[in-house]
Amino acid sequence: MEAKKLYITTAIPYVNGTPHIGNALDYLLADIWARYQTQNGHQVRYQVGTDEHGNKIAAKAAELGIAPQAYTDQQYVHFKNLMEKVGASSTDFIRTTDAHHVASVQYLWQVLQPHIYKDIYEGWYCIGHEAFFTDKEVQEMAGVCPDHQKPFEHVKEENYFLRCSDFTEQIRTAINDGTMEIYPDFRKKEFLELIKDGLADVSISRPRKSLSWGIPVPNDPDQIMYVWLDALSNYITVLGYPDNPDWQNYWPADVMVIGKDILRFHAGIWPAMLLGAGLALPKKLLVHGFINVDGAKISKSVGNTIDPVEVIDNYGLDAFRYYFSRHVPTLEDADFTWEKFENAYNNELGNDLGNLLSRVSSMITKYQAGVIGESAQTEHDMSQYHDSMNSLQFNRAIDEVWNMVRSLNQYIDNVKPWEVAKGIGKDPEAEAHLSEILAHCAGALLQIGDLLVPFLPTTATAIHAQFDSGVVKPLDGVLFPKKYIHTPDPHAAK
Repeated sequence: MEAKKLYITTAIPYVNGTPHIGNALDYLLADIWARYQTQNGHQVRYQVGTDEHGNKIAAKAAELGIAPQAYTDQQYVHFKNLMEKVGASSTDFIRTTDAHHVASVQYLWQVLQPHIYKDIYEGWYCIGHEAFFTDKEVQEMAGVCPDHQKPFEHVKEENYFLRCSDFTEQIRTAINDGTMEIYPDFRKKEFLELIKDGLADVSISRPRKSLSWGIPVPNDPDQIMYVWLDALSNYITVLGYPDNPDWQNYWPADVMVIGKDILRFHAGIWPAMLLGAGLALPKKLLVHGFINVDGAKISKSVGNTIDPVEVIDNYGLDAFRYYFSRHVPTLEDADFTWEKFENAYNNELGNDLGNLLSRVSSMITKYQAGVIGESAQTEHDMSQYHDSMNSLQFNRAIDEVWNMVRSLNQYIDNVKPWEVAKGIGKDPEAEAHLSEILAHCAGALLQIGDLLVPFLPTTATAIHAQFDSGVVKPLDGVLFPKKYIHTPDPHAAK
């Protein structure tokens, strides 16, 4: 039977900024899911990309005295590099300046024509978000965008609109009946509350005089497509929509990974576009929260940003993946401090897992010349692990693995293999008993290695390399050497 084809997506960031921890979190969460599904025999396509049109891009390029295309050509690689740095096994990278994407979006516009009309737009605009806001929203924010600390601009212009209101009931029904699930449930409730009076029609173009860098509207060169219609389409154009029929083997997306700040676009505008084009809705939206630093919102001006590259370069890829998958709840906001991070690195990765591996391998080497004996393996009940993976609560799944790590440490402390070893030559059953204990430990570590494949791929490979063959192969060096870069070393001489 052919493996089921699955598809996961990540939100595409604007290329005018530098990649940040939120982008890394998108890539990490999608990669954990992709690796898990691949491990379970599925073919997975996994999209990542960059959003390269809009006023912000044009303004930055002008500031640097280069053409917008030249600017995006030099910027997109930072995001591609971060994706690779995070260890993401993405199969598809898309840029919204790709020729295929541009042509596909113009095709999609024509398909949506029955739901598009021209009208005067008058309202509030935030260049930072590249988004329009209602009077009510602007009033609630006292006229100033809290994310960008700039007043909203009042604009009046003739635009094309997408009649999202045509699809309110279909979208509401799809969310309520689980056709398009929103995780976590409280985000679903927030969105349903937002659209209780119906979805608002949205502006999907701007006059060329207001927006020059973008995809021209078909048959109306004076209008340029507005960023959201262009950007959201990437999820299907990257698969080959409309001309490569293979896109239909992967759409609808099984999971779309987004931050909570863009839920309204992905649960409202994007489904309206899909329904208008006669296409299926995505199956699940995984809406993750924000990461704060020491209880405060991350801000460049405050200087409390976390550079994912710095974390990976200083502590290793798996240390980054471990902390941000286990100590950052998948579906909620989280708080980061260097103290918490180094504590998790040194105590959980270094002591709990690193020491466990070296204890088991050194005992098998010392007492059995490295040969792993036979043992009837007791399979740990992993239903909670799989349930957590399927409900997109990856932090709970890796918690389950850590329960196994701690249980195995506890088991070794309780059975004391070194004491059993002292009985060899005196007690006729000691040798067989010791062999069974150590074989159990090696088997449990291999199971832990299997479960860590989606989370800590390098560590999982190291565990298998050590114990797979039936003869222990010692590791080169220590898996997680102690590191105290941001916190004092408790073992340092006073």
